This record gives sequence, C-alpha cells and structure tokens, in this order.
Amino acid sequence: MKLRRWLAAGAVAVATVAALNVTPATAGRPYDPAAQSLRDLAIRHGLYVGTAVDMAVLNDAADPRYRELTASEFSTVTAENVMKWESLEPTRGSYNWGPADELVAFARQHNQRVRGHVLVWQNQLPSWLTSGVENGSISKAELRQILRNHITNVVTHFKGRIWQWDVVNEAVSDPWDNPSTLHYKGFWAQHLGPDYIADAFRWARAADPKALLFYNDYNIEAFGSGNPANDKTQFVYDMARDLLAKRVPIDGVGSQGHLGTQYGNYDTLQVAAALKKFAGLGLATAFTEVDVRSQLTAGVQAGDSAEINPRLQASAANFSVLLRACLAERHCLSFTLWGFTDRHSWVPGWFSNPPEGLATVYDENYQPKRAYQEIKADLIFAGPPYVLPRAVQTPRR
Repeated sequence: MKLRRWLAAGAVAVATVAALNVTPATAGRPYDPAAQSLRDLAIRHGLYVGTAVDMAVLNDAADPRYRELTASEFSTVTAENVMKWESLEPTRGSYNWGPADELVAFARQHNQRVRGHVLVWQNQLPSWLTSGVENGSISKAELRQILRNHITNVVTHFKGRIWQWDVVNEAVSDPWDNPSTLHYKGFWAQHLGPDYIADAFRWARAADPKALLFYNDYNIEAFGSGNPANDKTQFVYDMARDLLAKRVPIDGVGSQGHLGTQYGNYDTLQVAAALKKFAGLGLATAFTEVDVRSQLTAGVQAGDSAEINPRLQASAANFSVLLRACLAERHCLSFTLWGFTDRHSWVPGWFSNPPEGLATVYDENYQPKRAYQEIKADLIFAGPPYVLPRAVQTPRR
C-alpha cells in the first residue's frame, strides 16, 4: 500500500473510532460493533436514527429506562404529539410551548437533531378552529390567514432548532376511500382547496430559510401500477414534481413506514427504487414513523410461541427492508421509529378490531427484539460500494 493510501485509510479509521467514541481495538480487546448503540453505528453512514417521543413518559420518574434509551440509542427525535396544533394552540392565539421546548432542550442536551411534526394536518386540530369553520364564524379568507399565522408562529418559535419539518401531513386519500380515485382529502383541502399545500411550504420557508421542509404520508413505500388514480406513491411523486415546477420550496418526502405483518408489503429493491425516483427530483427522503404491527390473535395473547415467533421474524424482516432501502439511497437522510417500546406504543390503542400490537423494536420490559438486532446488523454490515455516506441536502429557496 502506498504511503498516501495508508495515511488516508488511517485517517478514516481514526475518524470512525472518534465518531463511535470507543477505544481503538487491540488484540486483547477487539472492537465489538454489536455493543454499540444504533445512533453510533449509523454515524459512518451519515444516517440519523430516531424515535418519536412521548413527553409524559420521558418525564415519568417511575419509568427511567424510557428516558435512558431515548438519549442513548437515537440521534434524532420527533414529538409524538406536543407539536401538533391542538397541543400547541389549544386556545386561539394562546400557545403552549412548554412540552415542545422541553423536547428540543432534551435533544440539544444529548446532541440530537429534531424533526418537527407537524405544521399542517387534518387531525388533532383544536376545537375552536374546527367548530368555527363549521358554524361559519371563521370564513375561508380568515381560515387561510389563521393557517398562515400558525405556520409562521410555530416555525419562527423553533427557528434554527428544527432539522426537518413535516410541513404537510397525509394530504392524499387512499384507494379504499370514497371516491376510490385518489384525491386531496381532509379539512384543509375541503375548505381551502389543494393550493394550501404550496402556500404552507412557502410560509414555512419564509419563517426559517435553513430547515428542511418535507411532505409526509403513509403507504408510499413503493410504486404500484404507476397510475396516479390508484397508485398513491405515484400521486405523491407527481404532486412533488408539480410543486417543484412551480418553484415551491419542498426539500423532501417522508415515507411513514407503518407496516403490518399480515400484509404482503414490499421487498428492499422495490422500496429502494421508489427512494431513488424521488431523489431523481432532487429531493431528500426519510422514513419518518416506522413500526411493524401484528395481529394479536388468541394464540398470541395466550403466549403460543408457534404464533408469536413468525410474527417477530416477519416484523424484523420488514424493519430491515425499509432500513436497507434507506441505506442504499444516499438521499435518505433519517430513519425514525414511531416509538421504540411496546410498553408505550400507539398501536394497541388505535388498532383494536382486531387487536394489534408487537409493533416496536423493544418489548414491554425494554428488552431488544429480533427487529432491533436486525436493524443493528444492517448498520454494521452495510458499506461501500453500495452503501455510501448520506448526500448533503440544502434547503430549497
């Protein structure tokens, strides 16, 4: 090996050791990557591994393990609820910044980045807003101004402290909705029309020129028929392309990654192809809310290993599919779990008929599941030439 190449290789090795914050391996003390956290293993890929955070649990002194793992395992955090409109502005014009500021401070203390979730969504809106529109006391023109004020106030408050904003969330229907042809759905499309999407991105950019601005949705992990009438991924792709053509400052598309082991789902190559196609538009991508739920059959609830084990294995495989696809696409910047322990998962409370659960990478006792180990293995064994460090995404003006 030539001296220059040896020096370069040595510099990379030293940088990797420094990034991992571990003592260099020796013959008597070999380096054990399996002992490292997810956040440390993701560093060499330039990837940020994150979790949604329940602030009530984070502050629960009776449950310290949640706080410990949130700090040690993840390099980015997302507010599960405390940045949503009903939490931030429960009374018109009166903001409750406290819990969200606590999360941002926690992230800064533990050298983590923050994904802001969410500026515009049709759910979890304050009653003063929805009832005002319903009873006619808030006009269309006033509603648009209210939306502009909310985006401006929220983004300005957190300016410089948010890495990625989910600007607009779940604006597109599903093929099983009525009508079945895909369309813009929900409160904002109904009352303002689809132009609110472009407006939201422009207002967010005006409030913070340096945050990355994302559109976020579920069921967009891979392309289907390619027909935007029934292929949601194609619909979102066309939407993003059209926004860019209009010089709307959208920087990325977030795929939520809510999967279930009872479905066929996708393979790694299909998901990687979708990420690559979005990257072809000049957009960053991210997996933003990943979990893999399973049906809690009578056998599962009774502890039948013959039913539990296949679900745990299928769950691990689905987590791995999404992560490997993300690793394969340099413009996939972050991989966020929507909660990391079954002790505090949203799934059982939302999917009750039939009951579902087992959706995260730690069990109810904070023991890592097979899914956690597969994620760790993917981070350990992936590398050049097919997995390269993340590309730099700059905010679009």
